Amino acid sequence: MRGIGKSFLGVRVLSGVDLDAQAGEVHAVVGENGAGKSTLMKILAGVHVPDEGGIAIDGAPVSFGHPRDAQRAGVAIIYQEFNLLPQRNVAENVFLGREPVRRGLVDRAAMERETGRLLAELGETSFGPRDQVGRLSVAQQQVVEIVKALSLEARIVVMDEPTASLAEHEVDLLYTLVRRLQARGIAVLYISHRLREVFDLAQRVTVLKDGARVDTLPITEVNQGLLVSLMVGRELSDYYPPRARPGELGEVLLEVTGGGNARLRDISLSLRAGEITGVAGLQGSGRTELAKALFGAEPFTTGKMTPLRPRGVREAVTAGIGLVTEDRKAEGLALRQSAGDNALLVARALGRRAGRVRELLQRVRLAPPDPEREVRYLSGGNQQKVVLAKWLTVAPKVLIFDEPTRGVDVGAKAAIHDLVRELARDGMAVLMISSELPELIGMSDRIVVLRDGRIAGVLPAGSSEEAIMHLAAGEEAA
Repeated sequence: MRGIGKSFLGVRVLSGVDLDAQAGEVHAVVGENGAGKSTLMKILAGVHVPDEGGIAIDGAPVSFGHPRDAQRAGVAIIYQEFNLLPQRNVAENVFLGREPVRRGLVDRAAMERETGRLLAELGETSFGPRDQVGRLSVAQQQVVEIVKALSLEARIVVMDEPTASLAEHEVDLLYTLVRRLQARGIAVLYISHRLREVFDLAQRVTVLKDGARVDTLPITEVNQGLLVSLMVGRELSDYYPPRARPGELGEVLLEVTGGGNARLRDISLSLRAGEITGVAGLQGSGRTELAKALFGAEPFTTGKMTPLRPRGVREAVTAGIGLVTEDRKAEGLALRQSAGDNALLVARALGRRAGRVRELLQRVRLAPPDPEREVRYLSGGNQQKVVLAKWLTVAPKVLIFDEPTRGVDVGAKAAIHDLVRELARDGMAVLMISSELPELIGMSDRIVVLRDGRIAGVLPAGSSEEAIMHLAAGEEAA
């Protein structure tokens, strides 16, 4: 791609962007939300036509007026939101709209045979061509999307935030699939906010900012600090706000002793005003279950919790406990309502008056702080800020964050980190659950590590990833 330019309604979103990819290469494309990554990839996939510049494959100029044109040229794109029909089986999804025909009828045997062959090539044995897609896990559905790309004989595969909805143990499967695509000589363009994935998988990385290419570098010549500064103009050393000092911590606002339920056992934990307590653990260790127990959604049935042990969510909220859920779209927001209405959801449910909504949205740094805009049109980072605003209307004493920056770009992450620390400085007790160990280490005043529904240990601020993983995996801390 050379000199790609694109405007929408007079607004310039891409300016003279160059991008190339080689056979068998994973080329990461990174940048904040609004940097132009998705628009650039949609031009490559034939969704948009560029205003300037051109595309060449194997050195020959190509022009795509429709996604089918790009597919015929060997380009496939796997969006963050999958394009699958849940009521159809795997083979039907793979060949949707281009079903093989024999004697005037759809040749289902041929579809299933070819789908099975491609699944076998990827080493996928947990499901087959006849399985209904709606019953598959998110990771398995992603495999279906990759099989669909292979069935198109794609030579260039674009992956847009491929791990955003995956559990930790499923990410390893994706890594394996990406490397198998490489081995077939396929070029993979990999868009991700998770910098660790970029360093794990990519051979080169292109940074976009404000619709322009900042640089393209071999991954061996860049570190995380340089990448962050190229993306946001901010040094990694400034990425996390300063931690609390011991003298800045206040009284214990919530304490659990011997708490347990069907998923948790013998949980003893105290949360103090002014402190950010991080929670680490492998998938299935009980992190989200701990959040739900404290919040009364899946209450503790044994043990003691003060100032009270909530039997339900309303009791917890009335007692001053809030929860920013892991899945903001499904559990945290009314997507078709405005930012202002979403910010007032909790206050209205409790029959409380809230302050001026625009001022509240300004406090959480919503950009722009427009209370009338529908939440579904906001970026992931701005949606998360609206969820935070929803809780600030009722001024909780304890606020639990479950994966606070999942699917959020690095610039918005930094803003959310600043907000979380600001809330702690104002006297709130914060419990922060995160799969991203650098985030936990950078933000937490101490880290609680869970394993098999129990607390495996508590580590001080600044502990290493190795120490956390030793506890999480059942070994002695290093």
